[in-house]
Amino acid sequence: MANVQKSIDVNVPVRTAYDQWTQFESFPNFMDGVHEVEQVDDTHLRWRAKIGGKEEEWDAKITQQDPDRVIAWRSITGAENGGRVSFEPLATNMTRVMLDLDYEPDSMVESIGDKLGFMSRQVESDLDHFKSFIESRGTATGSWRGEVRDGMTDTKP
Repeated sequence: MANVQKSIDVNVPVRTAYDQWTQFESFPNFMDGVHEVEQVDDTHLRWRAKIGGKEEEWDAKITQQDPDRVIAWRSITGAENGGRVSFEPLATNMTRVMLDLDYEPDSMVESIGDKLGFMSRQVESDLDHFKSFIESRGTATGSWRGEVRDGMTDTKP
């Protein structure tokens, strides 16, 4: 399993950065190669993206979601991947977004691309685009403030 870890500081409050990241269907606005993300329910996502020049589709399950702190996931079909994005307030209007991504290159082209640092550069570029997207808006396109523990939505009132 390959791993990429990247972070970026964004000039918005932690709540704004986190709330935008919960809007999975907006990911194509700032993630190159991601064509569509469909939120099936509170913990399931269906992805369609171009990876290594090849169209890929997979389903993912959100395994942990703590408002303003962390979102973690793992694939349950298709391309094997998982990860965690965490949010650290640095100041009133500054947040560090840290992405830790695990993935399994499933072809020779993807393995070579990984060794050449393609995924690392892609993640860095996507975080730069997220920064531009959220800073230019100044506010999130929506939010979901629920909690997920062990893949289950927390039903506390």
